[in-house]
Amino acid sequence: MYYDLSYLIFMLPAILLSLWAQFKVKSAYNKYSKIPNTRGLTGEAAARAVLSAHGVTDVKIEHIRGTMTDHFSPRENIIRLSDGVYAQNSVAAVCIAAHEAGHAVQHAEGYVPNKIRSSLIPVANISSKLAIPIIIVGCLITSAASTAVIWTGIIAYSLAVLVYLVTLPVEFDASRRALQTIRDTRMLDESEYSGAKKVLTAAAMTYVASALTALIQFLRLVMILTGRRK
Repeated sequence: MYYDLSYLIFMLPAILLSLWAQFKVKSAYNKYSKIPNTRGLTGEAAARAVLSAHGVTDVKIEHIRGTMTDHFSPRENIIRLSDGVYAQNSVAAVCIAAHEAGHAVQHAEGYVPNKIRSSLIPVANISSKLAIPIIIVGCLITSAASTAVIWTGIIAYSLAVLVYLVTLPVEFDASRRALQTIRDTRMLDESEYSGAKKVLTAAAMTYVASALTALIQFLRLVMILTGRRK
């Protein structure tokens, strides 16, 4: 909506941050996916080590096709690791697998931000799809109810933004758990640990960029719609 020059200027910080974050994560991944760790640990072994260190024993670990398709499914209680992680012994494979195991540990321990995020996602998925159509309807009708309809759409859109914001502490905490366990169990030596930290820090910035983009889009939407009602 309203993709004009002012929109591009308004979004410029988020666009630049997103491009920078994507460059950093690809650069870090490409570099450290080529460097084997000295202990020869695969991603699958690293994930199991993180789970074991936190006393989590009921999580399955599976291989999934693709690149950077790694994720933890709380509904199935399964960690899925990609082609470049599951059976690979690179520094990147270890830290990515450890990060996903960190999510599994969050789930097992009932980490509150993770529970909030999980509860919001189903509602936010629906509301984000309905938000813009609701706002358009509100803009088209001329009755006194139009303002209420528009604000209903804005509130629906805000739920999607909230998911992006709640995702930040969840992702940062999963990386913190991963790096702490890597260090405590000496999965990687100091130079390798530094590389793992760079990979996870770069990955975290992509979530920061997504959250900033969503927030700026939301504020822009509110400004436009509140301005046109005056």
